[in-house]
Amino acid sequence: MRVFGRFAVTGRLLLLLWLAFLLVAPSAATVFRWVDGEGHTHYSDRPQPGAQEIKLKLQTPYYYVQRVYDGDTLLLKEGLRVRLLGINAPEIEGRYRPEEAGASSARDWLRQHIEGHKVQLQFDKERRDHYDRLLAHVFTVEGEHLNLRLVEEGLAVVSLIPPNLKYDDSLVQAQEGAEMAKRGLWKMPDYAPQPILEIPAGNYRRGWQRYQGVPVAIRPGRKYVRLTFGPQVAVRIPQEQLGLFGKLERYLGKQIEVRGWVSRRRSNYSILVRHPSGLKPL
Repeated sequence: MRVFGRFAVTGRLLLLLWLAFLLVAPSAATVFRWVDGEGHTHYSDRPQPGAQEIKLKLQTPYYYVQRVYDGDTLLLKEGLRVRLLGINAPEIEGRYRPEEAGASSARDWLRQHIEGHKVQLQFDKERRDHYDRLLAHVFTVEGEHLNLRLVEEGLAVVSLIPPNLKYDDSLVQAQEGAEMAKRGLWKMPDYAPQPILEIPAGNYRRGWQRYQGVPVAIRPGRKYVRLTFGPQVAVRIPQEQLGLFGKLERYLGKQIEVRGWVSRRRSNYSILVRHPSGLKPL
């Protein structure tokens, strides 16, 4: 009989559980082995008195990329769809939407790098999104981090959604470099900053955009805290992510740039910001 976690198992069942553990384990894992008074060997993923600690190095599997849909979404040969974590690329033309500026460039760049090739996936806190796509950082066989490279080239922008914050500092630094060098979308008129107070007049573009203005008040709520720029325009920050931002008072009365998507509810407009990278003091 063997103990795995809190469960005692034997024979073939032990093998099946062990294989399942390897499939979901990180690249390194620890197992504990001990022999009881009757000479029976036991294994567990939890420390046990007198147990021997065994370090395992697990090989990260490779996946074949069958198709690249756009600059942040791809299809694996196994039929799994993957959404690249931490970034957002412009949308390709769809049945009900026009193509966004820079969309073809991002898609074509990613196609040249990985379509028909093997990649490795690194996951974060959440494995799937509400579209049932895998959420991952994608690496080439040579170790090139493609999420990061897309941002460095200005082909995609940072879009961090907690709790998935792996590589957040690297992605933000890459974006700062692309913006300073005016690479990719950072030099396109379609993504030039717009006055945030002109949003209620309909003077704003669809999709991810940049808006500039001065927040004048903080309005707490049950689900969100709002930085208000005017009677009809605000930034919404989820209460559960408020701790990432520090004191919101530091934004008041100062010119800032807001990055994200505008949503409308009746005559009110807001931009949802889940991470401080969406608010840039000017």
